[in-house]
Amino acid sequence: MNSEVKVFAPATVANVGCAFDVLGFAVQAPGDELILKKNNLNKLVIKEITGDDGKLSKDPNSNTCSVSIQGLLNHIQSDQGFDIYLHKKMPLGSGLGSSAASTVAGVFAANLLLDTSLSAQQLLPFAMEGELLACGAAHADNVGPCLLGGFVLISSYNPLTIRKIPFPGGLNAIVVHPKVEVGTRDARDVLRQKVTLKQAAEQWGRVGGLIAGLYSSDYELIGSSLQDIIVEPVRSVLIPGFYAVKQAAMENGALGCSISGSGPSVFALCGPDVDPQKIGDAMRNAFGRIDIQASVYISAVNEKGPMILDL
Repeated sequence: MNSEVKVFAPATVANVGCAFDVLGFAVQAPGDELILKKNNLNKLVIKEITGDDGKLSKDPNSNTCSVSIQGLLNHIQSDQGFDIYLHKKMPLGSGLGSSAASTVAGVFAANLLLDTSLSAQQLLPFAMEGELLACGAAHADNVGPCLLGGFVLISSYNPLTIRKIPFPGGLNAIVVHPKVEVGTRDARDVLRQKVTLKQAAEQWGRVGGLIAGLYSSDYELIGSSLQDIIVEPVRSVLIPGFYAVKQAAMENGALGCSISGSGPSVFALCGPDVDPQKIGDAMRNAFGRIDIQASVYISAVNEKGPMILDL
Protein backbone atom coordinates (compact mmCIF):
# COMPACT_ATOMS: atom_id res chain seq x y z
CA MET A 1 0.00 0.00 0.00
CA ASN A 2 1.33 3.44 -0.93
CA SER A 3 2.43 5.82 1.82
CA GLU A 4 2.20 9.02 -0.21
CA VAL A 5 0.39 10.40 -3.24
CA LYS A 6 0.33 13.58 -5.30
CA VAL A 7 -2.99 14.78 -6.75
CA PHE A 8 -4.54 17.64 -8.71
CA ALA A 9 -8.01 19.08 -8.13
CA PRO A 10 -9.53 21.52 -10.63
CA ALA A 11 -11.05 24.96 -10.38
CA THR A 12 -14.79 25.16 -10.85
CA VAL A 13 -17.42 27.62 -12.05
CA ALA A 14 -20.47 27.65 -9.77
CA ASN A 15 -23.97 29.01 -10.42
CA VAL A 16 -23.37 29.02 -14.22
CA GLY A 17 -25.46 32.14 -14.71
CA CYS A 18 -29.05 31.35 -13.79
CA ALA A 19 -28.53 28.30 -11.55
CA PHE A 20 -27.53 29.86 -8.23
CA ASP A 21 -26.17 27.27 -5.75
CA VAL A 22 -27.45 24.29 -7.78
CA LEU A 23 -25.16 23.92 -10.81
CA GLY A 24 -21.43 24.02 -11.45
CA PHE A 25 -18.80 22.69 -13.81
CA ALA A 26 -15.10 21.86 -13.62
CA VAL A 27 -12.35 23.28 -15.84
CA GLN A 28 -8.99 21.86 -16.87
CA ALA A 29 -6.98 24.71 -15.35
CA PRO A 30 -6.20 26.27 -12.97
CA GLY A 31 -6.35 24.00 -9.93
CA ASP A 32 -4.52 22.94 -6.77
CA GLU A 33 -1.86 20.30 -6.20
CA LEU A 34 -1.46 18.32 -3.00
CA ILE A 35 1.09 15.84 -1.69
CA LEU A 36 -0.23 13.69 1.15
CA LYS A 37 2.08 11.45 3.17
CA LYS A 38 1.26 9.03 5.95
CA ASN A 39 2.90 9.75 9.30
CA ASN A 40 3.10 7.86 12.59
CA LEU A 41 1.91 10.75 14.75
CA ASN A 42 -1.81 9.88 14.61
CA LYS A 43 -2.59 13.48 13.62
CA LEU A 44 -2.74 15.81 10.64
CA VAL A 45 0.25 18.09 10.16
CA ILE A 46 0.25 20.83 7.54
CA LYS A 47 3.91 20.90 6.58
CA GLU A 48 3.78 23.41 3.73
CA ILE A 49 1.43 25.73 1.87
CA THR A 50 2.63 27.61 -1.19
CA GLY A 51 0.93 30.08 -3.53
CA ASP A 52 -1.27 31.64 -0.84
CA ASP A 53 0.90 34.62 0.16
CA GLY A 54 0.81 33.34 3.71
CA LYS A 55 -2.95 33.80 4.04
CA LEU A 56 -4.01 30.22 4.80
CA SER A 57 -3.81 28.71 8.27
CA LYS A 58 -1.56 25.77 9.03
CA ASP A 59 -3.76 24.92 12.00
CA PRO A 60 -5.42 21.60 11.02
CA ASN A 61 -8.64 22.77 12.68
CA SER A 62 -8.77 25.95 10.61
CA ASN A 63 -7.77 24.75 7.14
CA THR A 64 -10.40 23.46 4.70
CA CYS A 65 -8.16 20.69 3.39
CA SER A 66 -7.31 19.18 6.77
CA VAL A 67 -10.82 19.66 8.19
CA SER A 68 -12.25 17.61 5.34
CA ILE A 69 -9.63 14.88 5.71
CA GLN A 70 -10.41 14.72 9.42
CA GLY A 71 -14.09 14.34 8.62
CA LEU A 72 -13.26 11.31 6.49
CA LEU A 73 -11.00 9.85 9.20
CA ASN A 74 -13.74 10.27 11.79
CA HIS A 75 -16.23 8.56 9.50
CA ILE A 76 -14.10 5.44 9.06
CA GLN A 77 -12.90 5.60 12.70
CA SER A 78 -9.24 5.85 11.75
CA ASP A 79 -6.44 7.58 13.65
CA GLN A 80 -4.08 7.54 10.67
CA GLY A 81 -1.91 10.65 10.57
CA PHE A 82 -0.91 12.58 7.45
CA ASP A 83 1.61 15.23 6.48
CA ILE A 84 0.03 17.75 4.10
CA TYR A 85 1.85 19.73 1.41
CA LEU A 86 -0.61 22.04 -0.34
CA HIS A 87 0.34 23.99 -3.45
CA LYS A 88 -2.21 26.63 -4.44
CA LYS A 89 -2.13 27.02 -8.20
CA MET A 90 -5.11 29.36 -8.37
CA PRO A 91 -6.01 32.71 -6.79
CA LEU A 92 -7.68 32.83 -3.40
CA GLY A 93 -11.08 34.49 -3.30
CA SER A 94 -11.35 34.20 -7.07
CA GLY A 95 -14.83 32.77 -7.45
CA LEU A 96 -13.20 29.67 -8.93
CA GLY A 97 -13.73 27.32 -6.00
CA SER A 98 -10.27 27.73 -4.46
CA SER A 99 -11.34 26.30 -1.11
CA ALA A 100 -13.21 23.49 -2.88
CA ALA A 101 -10.11 22.47 -4.84
CA SER A 102 -8.02 22.20 -1.66
CA THR A 103 -10.78 20.30 0.08
CA VAL A 104 -11.35 17.87 -2.77
CA ALA A 105 -7.62 17.29 -3.22
CA GLY A 106 -7.42 16.34 0.46
CA VAL A 107 -10.30 13.86 0.61
CA PHE A 108 -9.43 12.40 -2.80
CA ALA A 109 -5.82 11.78 -1.73
CA ALA A 110 -6.78 10.44 1.71
CA ASN A 111 -9.31 8.06 0.16
CA LEU A 112 -6.54 6.65 -2.03
CA LEU A 113 -4.03 6.19 0.78
CA LEU A 114 -6.57 4.76 3.22
CA ASP A 115 -7.79 2.36 0.54
CA THR A 116 -11.38 3.03 1.62
CA SER A 117 -12.64 2.93 -1.98
CA LEU A 118 -15.38 5.47 -1.31
CA SER A 119 -17.04 6.87 -4.44
CA ALA A 120 -16.88 10.54 -5.34
CA GLN A 121 -20.47 10.96 -4.21
CA GLN A 122 -19.66 9.31 -0.87
CA LEU A 123 -16.74 11.72 -0.40
CA LEU A 124 -18.89 14.76 -1.09
CA PRO A 125 -20.21 15.34 2.47
CA PHE A 126 -16.64 15.49 3.82
CA ALA A 127 -15.65 18.01 1.14
CA MET A 128 -18.70 20.09 2.05
CA GLU A 129 -17.35 20.36 5.61
CA GLY A 130 -14.48 22.39 4.17
CA GLU A 131 -16.90 24.68 2.36
CA LEU A 132 -18.77 25.26 5.62
CA LEU A 133 -15.53 26.35 7.23
CA ALA A 134 -14.53 28.53 4.28
CA CYS A 135 -17.68 30.55 3.74
CA GLY A 136 -20.23 29.55 6.35
CA ALA A 137 -22.39 27.54 3.94
CA ALA A 138 -22.00 23.84 3.15
CA HIS A 139 -22.86 24.24 -0.52
CA ALA A 140 -21.91 21.67 -3.14
CA ASP A 141 -21.88 23.55 -6.45
CA ASN A 142 -18.06 23.80 -6.34
CA VAL A 143 -17.05 20.59 -4.56
CA GLY A 144 -19.58 18.57 -6.58
CA PRO A 145 -18.10 19.24 -10.03
CA CYS A 146 -14.58 19.31 -8.57
CA LEU A 147 -15.05 15.74 -7.30
CA LEU A 148 -17.14 14.32 -10.14
CA GLY A 149 -15.97 16.40 -13.09
CA GLY A 150 -18.17 17.87 -15.81
CA PHE A 151 -21.45 19.63 -15.06
CA VAL A 152 -23.09 18.70 -11.76
CA LEU A 153 -26.63 19.54 -10.67
CA ILE A 154 -27.53 19.65 -6.98
CA SER A 155 -31.24 18.92 -7.07
CA SER A 156 -31.66 18.68 -3.29
CA TYR A 157 -29.68 19.41 -0.16
CA ASN A 158 -32.00 17.52 2.18
CA PRO A 159 -31.39 14.77 1.33
CA LEU A 160 -28.24 15.61 -0.63
CA THR A 161 -28.93 14.62 -4.24
CA ILE A 162 -26.52 15.36 -7.06
CA ARG A 163 -26.39 14.28 -10.68
CA LYS A 164 -23.91 14.67 -13.50
CA ILE A 165 -25.39 16.42 -16.53
CA PRO A 166 -24.30 15.46 -20.07
CA PHE A 167 -22.93 18.32 -22.15
CA PRO A 168 -21.71 18.82 -25.73
CA GLY A 169 -18.08 17.85 -26.23
CA GLY A 170 -17.37 21.00 -28.22
CA LEU A 171 -18.21 23.33 -25.34
CA ASN A 172 -15.30 25.53 -24.23
CA ALA A 173 -14.94 27.69 -21.14
CA ILE A 174 -13.22 31.04 -20.83
CA VAL A 175 -12.51 32.28 -17.32
CA VAL A 176 -11.07 35.74 -16.68
CA HIS A 177 -9.84 36.60 -13.21
CA PRO A 178 -9.40 40.35 -12.56
CA LYS A 179 -7.05 41.47 -9.81
CA VAL A 180 -9.77 42.84 -7.55
CA GLU A 181 -11.05 41.37 -4.29
CA VAL A 182 -14.59 40.20 -3.63
CA GLY A 183 -15.08 38.32 -0.37
CA THR A 184 -17.38 35.30 -0.53
CA ARG A 185 -19.26 36.41 2.56
CA ASP A 186 -19.58 39.96 1.15
CA ALA A 187 -20.95 38.54 -2.09
CA ARG A 188 -23.58 36.60 -0.16
CA ASP A 189 -24.47 39.60 2.00
CA VAL A 190 -25.55 41.66 -1.04
CA LEU A 191 -28.06 39.03 -2.20
CA ARG A 192 -31.75 39.80 -2.00
CA GLN A 193 -33.60 37.67 0.51
CA LYS A 194 -36.85 37.88 -1.47
CA VAL A 195 -37.68 37.78 -5.18
CA THR A 196 -41.00 38.19 -6.94
CA LEU A 197 -42.95 35.21 -8.23
CA LYS A 198 -42.47 36.56 -11.75
CA GLN A 199 -38.68 36.68 -11.31
CA ALA A 200 -38.62 33.20 -9.81
CA ALA A 201 -40.65 31.72 -12.65
CA GLU A 202 -38.42 33.34 -15.26
CA GLN A 203 -35.27 32.09 -13.53
CA TRP A 204 -36.67 28.56 -13.16
CA GLY A 205 -37.44 28.52 -16.85
CA ARG A 206 -33.86 29.44 -17.68
CA VAL A 207 -32.43 26.79 -15.39
CA GLY A 208 -34.62 24.21 -17.13
CA GLY A 209 -33.60 25.58 -20.51
CA LEU A 210 -29.90 25.38 -19.61
CA ILE A 211 -30.21 21.74 -18.49
CA ALA A 212 -32.19 20.88 -21.63
CA GLY A 213 -29.62 22.65 -23.81
CA LEU A 214 -26.75 20.74 -22.21
CA TYR A 215 -28.53 17.41 -22.64
CA SER A 216 -29.45 18.07 -26.28
CA SER A 217 -26.24 19.88 -27.34
CA ASP A 218 -28.39 22.87 -28.30
CA TYR A 219 -25.87 25.71 -28.20
CA GLU A 220 -28.47 28.37 -28.92
CA LEU A 221 -30.60 27.22 -25.99
CA ILE A 222 -27.56 27.06 -23.71
CA GLY A 223 -26.71 30.65 -24.60
CA SER A 224 -30.19 32.08 -24.18
CA SER A 225 -30.62 30.28 -20.85
CA LEU A 226 -27.45 31.57 -19.19
CA GLN A 227 -29.03 34.94 -18.36
CA ASP A 228 -29.34 35.57 -14.62
CA ILE A 229 -31.91 38.16 -13.50
CA ILE A 230 -31.61 37.58 -9.74
CA VAL A 231 -27.99 37.28 -8.57
CA GLU A 232 -25.91 38.85 -11.35
CA PRO A 233 -27.56 42.31 -11.15
CA VAL A 234 -26.62 42.75 -7.47
CA ARG A 235 -23.23 41.04 -7.47
CA SER A 236 -22.06 42.80 -10.64
CA VAL A 237 -21.70 46.07 -8.71
CA LEU A 238 -18.80 44.44 -6.83
CA ILE A 239 -16.89 43.84 -10.09
CA PRO A 240 -15.67 47.03 -11.80
CA GLY A 241 -16.39 47.03 -15.54
CA PHE A 242 -18.42 43.83 -15.43
CA TYR A 243 -20.95 44.75 -18.12
CA ALA A 244 -18.25 46.03 -20.47
CA VAL A 245 -16.46 42.69 -20.05
CA LYS A 246 -19.69 40.80 -20.67
CA GLN A 247 -20.38 42.86 -23.79
CA ALA A 248 -16.87 42.15 -25.09
CA ALA A 249 -17.43 38.42 -24.64
CA MET A 250 -20.77 38.45 -26.43
CA GLU A 251 -19.49 40.60 -29.32
CA ASN A 252 -16.72 38.06 -29.92
CA GLY A 253 -18.94 35.00 -30.14
CA ALA A 254 -19.62 33.83 -26.59
CA LEU A 255 -22.84 31.91 -26.01
CA GLY A 256 -23.21 33.64 -22.68
CA CYS A 257 -21.21 35.32 -19.95
CA SER A 258 -21.73 35.77 -16.23
CA ILE A 259 -20.06 35.83 -12.82
CA SER A 260 -18.14 32.73 -11.76
CA GLY A 261 -19.32 31.77 -8.30
CA SER A 262 -19.26 34.79 -6.02
CA GLY A 263 -16.77 36.61 -8.27
CA PRO A 264 -14.72 38.50 -9.16
CA SER A 265 -13.87 36.01 -11.92
CA VAL A 266 -16.10 36.17 -14.98
CA PHE A 267 -16.77 33.16 -17.20
CA ALA A 268 -18.02 32.71 -20.74
CA LEU A 269 -18.97 29.63 -22.74
CA CYS A 270 -18.57 29.14 -26.47
CA GLY A 271 -19.18 26.47 -29.06
CA PRO A 272 -16.61 24.68 -31.25
CA ASP A 273 -16.83 27.15 -34.14
CA VAL A 274 -15.66 30.15 -32.10
CA ASP A 275 -12.11 31.00 -31.02
CA PRO A 276 -12.16 31.01 -27.18
CA GLN A 277 -8.82 32.83 -27.04
CA LYS A 278 -10.32 35.74 -28.97
CA ILE A 279 -13.12 35.96 -26.41
CA GLY A 280 -10.67 35.77 -23.52
CA ASP A 281 -8.44 38.48 -24.97
CA ALA A 282 -11.43 40.76 -25.51
CA MET A 283 -12.59 40.27 -21.93
CA ARG A 284 -9.11 40.93 -20.54
CA ASN A 285 -8.79 44.05 -22.70
CA ALA A 286 -12.11 45.32 -21.37
CA PHE A 287 -10.75 45.09 -17.83
CA GLY A 288 -7.52 46.69 -19.04
CA ARG A 289 -9.36 49.76 -20.29
CA ILE A 290 -10.19 50.58 -16.66
CA ASP A 291 -6.65 49.74 -15.52
CA ILE A 292 -7.47 46.33 -14.02
CA GLN A 293 -5.06 43.50 -14.77
CA ALA A 294 -6.62 40.12 -15.42
CA SER A 295 -5.57 36.51 -16.05
CA VAL A 296 -7.25 34.39 -18.72
CA TYR A 297 -7.81 30.64 -18.53
CA ILE A 298 -9.07 28.74 -21.58
CA SER A 299 -10.10 25.12 -21.35
CA ALA A 300 -12.58 22.48 -22.31
CA VAL A 301 -14.91 21.34 -19.55
CA ASN A 302 -13.02 18.93 -17.26
CA GLU A 303 -14.90 15.62 -17.36
CA LYS A 304 -12.75 13.69 -14.86
CA GLY A 305 -12.35 15.91 -11.80
CA PRO A 306 -9.33 15.21 -9.56
CA MET A 307 -6.45 13.09 -10.80
CA ILE A 308 -3.26 11.42 -9.59
CA LEU A 309 0.02 13.11 -10.56
CA ASP A 310 3.52 11.68 -10.76
CA LEU A 311 5.57 12.31 -7.64
